[in-house]
Amino acid sequence: MAERKDTMIVNALVRQALTSAQEVMGENGLNAVLRASGLERFIGAFPPSDLEPSIQASQYAKLNQAIEEFYGRGGRGMLKRIGKASFQYAVREQAALLGLAGVALKLLPEKQKIKFILNSMAGALKKSNPQVEASVDDSGARIAYLESTCAICQGRHSETPVCHLYAGSISEAVQWATGKEFEIVETHCCAKGDPYCRFEVGEARG
Repeated sequence: MAERKDTMIVNALVRQALTSAQEVMGENGLNAVLRASGLERFIGAFPPSDLEPSIQASQYAKLNQAIEEFYGRGGRGMLKRIGKASFQYAVREQAALLGLAGVALKLLPEKQKIKFILNSMAGALKKSNPQVEASVDDSGARIAYLESTCAICQGRHSETPVCHLYAGSISEAVQWATGKEFEIVETHCCAKGDPYCRFEVGEARG
């Protein structure tokens, strides 16, 4: 399979990820993984919250991999926590980009709420970078979020899905929209050689 083109991640999204990682891991933990992934320039100097290009997708992937390796067995759970914090940050700081201002979600059926928030995430990514290819698929039994330009697994190769931060963000987004926690399952991953990363919204928990 041909390697995907290495796209750019904008400052606002890098800042969102670093702020969330520091919130979850602490400053020392974040600094350690920044060094491990060759991103020392961000130690104590996060990028501004704008849409200027910041780092390559492959560098963002190395950051995710460094976090997973830093925590060993707990790495996946840590990345999901960072993903959850990342969506919370986006709601606080980038609500306009997500298109959430003044939205009356309470009036919508649950499935429509899930579709709305996933489409909002895809739309925000496309606004930040026109190269992004993300969409929502509601043709099957489960609503799914797809991205064929996923930065988390850019240049990575794995037998199992690796986009744990993404799954955490989607989980938090769906919970924000519905008030319920749903299981998010990554069924396809570019790191496995699939043409896209696919995250299915499973059953509600509790």
